[in-house]
Amino acid sequence: MTEQPAAASHQPTWPPVAIPGQVGAHRAAVPTGDREPSTPPASATGASDTGGSPTENRATESADRPVPPFVGPLTEGAHLLGELRSAIETFVVLPHRQALDAVTLWVAATHLQPAWQHAPRLAVVGPAKRCGKSRLLDVLHETVHDPFITVNSTPPAIFRSITANPPTLLVDEADTIFGSLKVAEKNEEMRGLLNSGHHRNRPTTRVAGNDHQPTKFRTFAMAALAGIGDLPDTIMDRSVVIRMRRRAPGESVRPYRSRRDTPALNTLRKRLAAWLGPHLEEAADSEPVMPVEDRAADTWEPLIVVADLAGGPWPAWARTACQMMTAYEQGQEEDHGGLKIRILADIRQVFTSYGNPDALPTESLLAALRADAEGPWAEYGNGGLSARGLQLLLADYQIRSANHRFGDIGQRKGFSRSQFTDAWMRYCPPPARTAP
Repeated sequence: MTEQPAAASHQPTWPPVAIPGQVGAHRAAVPTGDREPSTPPASATGASDTGGSPTENRATESADRPVPPFVGPLTEGAHLLGELRSAIETFVVLPHRQALDAVTLWVAATHLQPAWQHAPRLAVVGPAKRCGKSRLLDVLHETVHDPFITVNSTPPAIFRSITANPPTLLVDEADTIFGSLKVAEKNEEMRGLLNSGHHRNRPTTRVAGNDHQPTKFRTFAMAALAGIGDLPDTIMDRSVVIRMRRRAPGESVRPYRSRRDTPALNTLRKRLAAWLGPHLEEAADSEPVMPVEDRAADTWEPLIVVADLAGGPWPAWARTACQMMTAYEQGQEEDHGGLKIRILADIRQVFTSYGNPDALPTESLLAALRADAEGPWAEYGNGGLSARGLQLLLADYQIRSANHRFGDIGQRKGFSRSQFTDAWMRYCPPPARTAP
């Protein structure tokens, strides 16, 4: 067994994982390769401190309210985050000021990845083209720690590139990876890598080398993914979600030109690394007071720690962004439900419409689901929800089709109502009562 070299002494020590096989680092910690720029850091041009107008939802109704000025001295970190924030909004209009604060803190957090227990994803999603998603990735590429563009990269190539001081993964057009059911199944390994890489000590094991020994590869790395429409639920649940919009009349940005703007952004990257580097152990030991719980707290904790290190107004701004943006995403889930929850509720409605029979043929169930004009099933996958797609949605509930006999039509594949009763009780709200 070949052991990986120990992490640098200034990095926090994390307990090893008992998985057989280990290889040496395939990729040394890569210097950014920045040349010394002659131009000063980018600054905002004509952008207000309060950002754009709020998204249309109950959780961000106060997103564009004026923020009271911070009274007191600002630290080096607070000044630096302010410069980064201004540089980002020079080129991109974010949906509200909390989103701008979150992106700023996420970028800074990439420079302390060895300190984190969880590697938050940044999900940059929008309803259509030309919402600024790719332009935001351009800015991220020049400011995050060791950017790794994953265009056409295979999962084995990516996890062979992740070291103890991991790169920052940047995935553009993520909807082409996870869009249709057929494509999503093809890219299941990529989704697994992105999911496991959210948590430290979740390596992937492959047989490698001439002697075909089990080999452990790291997956832990922060990642930003941009795409049209929501990403898979398992990724969205591990993400700080930025819901981009097209610029409205009157909203202007500076055109991004890499030759002109890259040196200034790279200077910001170097200054972020110089400021945060000495705080690595302090960040690793931090247990900040969080305004949210569970996985949301795991995802937002690195951003909150960076804000606390900076001081000034940033601790309050970070917790406000965390609370409001998390509340909105939870509201989205409650309003629309994940597809795996939605399918249960819709199947219950189909059984009710048929008078709650003991079983329904798969073909009848699918036809009823696709006939719902307000449901997602007519446009799910290619040509609407298929029997295969239905099986995948129900797999986590251990619900599978079986042969049943249905009166005049004889034996058909179908589902019994009793298969769903436990899942309906656990995951679905009680059915609405109708007036007699």
